[in-house]
Amino acid sequence: MAEIIEIAGRTVTTHCYNTVVVGSGAAGMNCAKKLCEYMDQKGIENPQERIAVVTAGLSLGASRMSGSDKQTYYKMGTSPGIADSAESFAGSLTAGGCCHGDLALAEGIGSLRGFYNLVEAGVPFPNDPMGIYIGYKTDHDPYERATSAGPKTSKFMSECLEKIVRRYGVSIYDHQEAVELITSGDGDNKRIVGLVTIYKKELSDNNLAINVFLAENFVLAAGGPGALYKTSVYPLGQIGIHGIALKAGLAAENLTELQFGLASTKFRWNVSGTYMQVIPRIFSTDADGNDEKEFLSDFFPTMSKMATDIFLKGYQWPFDPQRIENLQSSLIDVIVFNETQKGRRVFMDFLHNPVGNDSMDEFKLEDLEPEAIDYLRAAGAMRKLPIERLEHMNSPAIDIYREHDIDLNSEPLEIAVCAQHNNGGFGIDKWWESNIKHTFVIGEMAGSHGVKRPGGSALNAGQVGAQRAAEFIVNAYSNEVKSQNDIEEIQSQIESVIGKLDKLNGTDSSLTAKDVIERIQNRMTVYGGHIRKLENAEYAVKETVKLYNKINNEGLMLENEKDIISAVRARHLSLAGIGYLKAIVELLKAGSGSRGSYLILTQDGSEIHPDIKDPDTGDSLNFKPENEELRKTILRIKTDENSDDMFSCETIPVRQTPKDRKAFELAWTDYREGKIY
Repeated sequence: MAEIIEIAGRTVTTHCYNTVVVGSGAAGMNCAKKLCEYMDQKGIENPQERIAVVTAGLSLGASRMSGSDKQTYYKMGTSPGIADSAESFAGSLTAGGCCHGDLALAEGIGSLRGFYNLVEAGVPFPNDPMGIYIGYKTDHDPYERATSAGPKTSKFMSECLEKIVRRYGVSIYDHQEAVELITSGDGDNKRIVGLVTIYKKELSDNNLAINVFLAENFVLAAGGPGALYKTSVYPLGQIGIHGIALKAGLAAENLTELQFGLASTKFRWNVSGTYMQVIPRIFSTDADGNDEKEFLSDFFPTMSKMATDIFLKGYQWPFDPQRIENLQSSLIDVIVFNETQKGRRVFMDFLHNPVGNDSMDEFKLEDLEPEAIDYLRAAGAMRKLPIERLEHMNSPAIDIYREHDIDLNSEPLEIAVCAQHNNGGFGIDKWWESNIKHTFVIGEMAGSHGVKRPGGSALNAGQVGAQRAAEFIVNAYSNEVKSQNDIEEIQSQIESVIGKLDKLNGTDSSLTAKDVIERIQNRMTVYGGHIRKLENAEYAVKETVKLYNKINNEGLMLENEKDIISAVRARHLSLAGIGYLKAIVELLKAGSGSRGSYLILTQDGSEIHPDIKDPDTGDSLNFKPENEELRKTILRIKTDENSDDMFSCETIPVRQTPKDRKAFELAWTDYREGKIY
């Protein structure tokens, strides 16, 4: 039950629970569902009264608003003719390095449990008359582990799970903007005990609408760092709370390992899968949409090679530095980025086949390399035009753009190389618990993926992490609800948060929240994007630290009280920006080289392409190959008040995949006695 009190001259609404889930995407909703079910199984009365979901926007976020041609869900194989195992699954997840083996194995073991939980919740994954859930191969996938419910797989997941959570009677607090996590204790005794939010629907000039959620346990499921990058396919409603979590003392791992790829910009959507496999024409224009140019043809010797590489971008979608040399598919990402750096705009045209230069043959499907032509023949897609092939292979991929007022039957689609997913995040153990006890991190906020991951494995990781966090909370920790009396212990901290909110309204400041966010996004795209240099990243860290300090010292110029939401975001995004850039600097200093989804430029490295030049020098653009030795370690960062750049870094070894197995009777005893927790 909510209680209204007054703190620091402000009205504060307090709420007390056992567990608060922050975020309402597919991972957060599944965790709330599982918490309810596990508490009920233990005989705990009215479990729904002990759990709350707190979200900035129920209809916002990557689960509700992101997808691709057929958004992939990656799980252990269900095709009856192809053998699979959890250990093999874990091997696919750890193959790129920097991925903890225990997490990978847990994701494999829990994948079918999570998948069938979604099937029973109503997610329309397709099956055949025998009940087989049809599989297909995705990127970095040795088996047919991928499945899909169409372009909106994650949307269906979150909506179906939400219906169950509501049916159970769990409270969902919408429109709550996270401001700060309140902590108590130090070292191993540190705990997150409260979340301060602003209820946006009641925010006014006379009311900050402060809410405080007290809980024994917190599950952070607020998604990826969507607002950190300017050139981004994250939906506009996906902000992230990484700065808030870092400030509270959570340790982050692999923040360097973001995934980048080609995506549309007018409506933010990945152009992977069928969008590329139908082989559209790709061209550029000037800033005004004039002067069309077939720019790709300058970099390929034949139409067959160029068109096949476009096809391969379908299931080799993420930008990959290991697929650049010798005219491989990720060369296309580099060429597209190179073209946009000239101030030109790049488009996909589904009404025409690729167009070459005078030295190239005309496009013919029959001239494609075997991997492409065999795929199209097997799909029955030997149609004349890309739009006809797309309509035949995946008509919902056309519908999703039509829903957002883009008609692929009549207009080209503007694209760019965009930030798409963070393979890193916050460090977790095999139960998805962070370095701060009683605080768990699931979904994209959890840093479980390593350098590379099979497409769609993030959806599985979110479901498995949600289940495991809920299971551990219910079985290893008290199920008691926080008391309203506990507010007294943290009242001074709440007063401090309110004081900092008041100070954010800097009447004499020359900065606006919009200016700050634009600076952070531009800086992250230029210096922390898919092309990186050490000296540039070092400069970016220093500038972002200055910006963060200026915000704290001077505040921001707000036109009205409601601008406080943008100011809060600007502050925590700037801290997150420092953390990400600091991690990039430290990894570059360690000699990581180009890996995952980014290039490290260097004068004495491998040539990208003889016709791609450094705009500053006119010399060939070269990149440093990956230092594969670093795959065995993970870069971990935490806030450090004594550091000039606010963070300390350490390198930790990758945890290996567990190999110990017990006889059934011994394992049964451990389970009955609760020793597994």
